[in-house]
Amino acid sequence: MGWAIALHGGAGDIPRSMPSERRELREAALRHCLHMGVEAIKANRSPLDVAELIVRELEDNPHFNAGKGSVLTSNGTVEMEASIMDGNTMKCGAVSGLTTVKNAISLARLVMDKTPHIYLAFNGAEAFAKQQGVETVDSSHFITPENIERLKQAKETNTVQIDYTQRVEVKDASLPVPNEDGDSQIGTVGCVAVDSHGNLAAATSTGGLVNKMVGRIGDTPVIGAGTYANSYCAVSATGKGEAIIRATVARDVAALMEFKGLSLEEAAKHVIEERAPKFTAGLVAVSASGEVAMPFNTTGMFRACATEDGYTEVGIWPNETCDGEV
Repeated sequence: MGWAIALHGGAGDIPRSMPSERRELREAALRHCLHMGVEAIKANRSPLDVAELIVRELEDNPHFNAGKGSVLTSNGTVEMEASIMDGNTMKCGAVSGLTTVKNAISLARLVMDKTPHIYLAFNGAEAFAKQQGVETVDSSHFITPENIERLKQAKETNTVQIDYTQRVEVKDASLPVPNEDGDSQIGTVGCVAVDSHGNLAAATSTGGLVNKMVGRIGDTPVIGAGTYANSYCAVSATGKGEAIIRATVARDVAALMEFKGLSLEEAAKHVIEERAPKFTAGLVAVSASGEVAMPFNTTGMFRACATEDGYTEVGIWPNETCDGEV
């Protein structure tokens, strides 16, 4: 048994022709966050603290679709969502419809720690944030020129984009459409961690879909779909929210381990290959014994992991890693 950490910056149609400057920015961010997480877990911070810390860092990076990089609704606004779960206690917290909270994941943690509830949304969540004194900013903080352009493109073709640039018609969003510029990801960020005692935690955050309907809620804040942790494993999913909710992706990994006796790798692979429709999902997961799994059925997934025995990985596409010092 040993510690392990895994994180992701979204899965989706990510062509290998992605311009190097865009790829390198994301790889550098993943490597930075992985290093931060490893140092935190070595300093005996709890897995819950580590997961929150890393997701906060990803939320503050405009190159991922969460926090500062959140994509826009059909009204040109942001509606951010997040959830977090502690495997030991099964306590969890979730938020949706945030427009001014700088770090949605930390508000989800406060819902877990400071209320008798699990899920707060929209005006109620914003009011709770003010009550707790969390950092808020004007909503314009989240509205970047890049995301304004992405929304414009989506509106021009009356589409909802399941990632940054890929256009998929609302009436049939089951298949990916190749995109040439490579600035592509199904936008979610997440982190899972386990310490050397087998304590587990998971956290996930997102800005949702480009041109989504106001009020739409995806899988990220839904416990058991986008996020789950128990005594067997911790899971953070990424992809097309509606498909992940239908497949109860995160909970199914844990259930297959608990009730079928599958290993983490077997369970995660089965859920992504057999339960989630093709081109819709990926996940990162760790087990109580320190195993790591990072399967996906999309073209690629921004991902990274490290384990106590010295293994590290930073990658985007299948059978490909960008190794280096963490």
